[in-house]
Amino acid sequence: MEENILKFKDYLKYERNYSEYTIVNYIDDLKKFEDFLDRESLDYENIEYGDIRRYLMYLKKDLNEKNSSICRNLSAIRTFYNFLINKGYTKDNPFIYISGPKKEKRLPRYFEYNEMEEMFNVPNLKDPFGQRDRLILELLYASGMRVGELCNIKVKDINRSERKIIILGKGNKERIAYYGEYCEEILDLYLKDGYNKLNKKSIEYLLINNKGTRLTERGVRDILNRIIAKTSIDKNISPHMIRHTFATHLINEGCNILSVQKLLGHESIAATSIYTHVSENHLKEVYYKSFPRAKMR
Repeated sequence: MEENILKFKDYLKYERNYSEYTIVNYIDDLKKFEDFLDRESLDYENIEYGDIRRYLMYLKKDLNEKNSSICRNLSAIRTFYNFLINKGYTKDNPFIYISGPKKEKRLPRYFEYNEMEEMFNVPNLKDPFGQRDRLILELLYASGMRVGELCNIKVKDINRSERKIIILGKGNKERIAYYGEYCEEILDLYLKDGYNKLNKKSIEYLLINNKGTRLTERGVRDILNRIIAKTSIDKNISPHMIRHTFATHLINEGCNILSVQKLLGHESIAATSIYTHVSENHLKEVYYKSFPRAKMR
């Protein structure tokens, strides 16, 4: 099984274009499954329904996994077995009809407008790395792109005259991401100054690390953690929160959900529906502005 997991990892990376973060999680999930099989002396090619139910109990009781983690684990294993079938390594996917536990309902976490502004003000624009870091913030917020998509941008993918970028998303599907004037200003500064100083190896990628190679997803996470540490923001954050922020702010400003779906690159409207939540403060503001008897004249 271990050899097929390595092949599966390459498949996710090179054929499916999954992000580093997703690949790491999927492989970790498969390792948990492999540990269970070893413990129970089971063969992954001869799994039965009862074995799967025991595995779910193992995740819940022994590993104390949350329902959302169990569902992701099942998704990883289901995708793994589909890969095995497509490559002719096995004939059946025993997980295809297995449904996971009901997920805990949780609204996406996002930043308020003032928190985004505070982060924007941290990077030093006189420094090449500061220009790059500010550009990371601007691009993530302006487009709602995933971190993996951000790291894969090449300079040639950017149409500066029309302020748009060709993005290679999940499943190697292309879409167009747009950016506005604030992002344009920082992008122009970075390409004229910081990019030339950092790009010592003449690579084609937009975002470059201190070694002169392509910035990784882990690198972006480290950069954002350093930025947050210099602000008054007291939140456990992840780069994906900026994607949530992009979508939430669009919805709050009246953008329709179908447009948000296209901008995010979601295949299904169901994936976008989590952003139909509106912040309590925004609801209160809309109510007092719109309802005729909300306040006395």
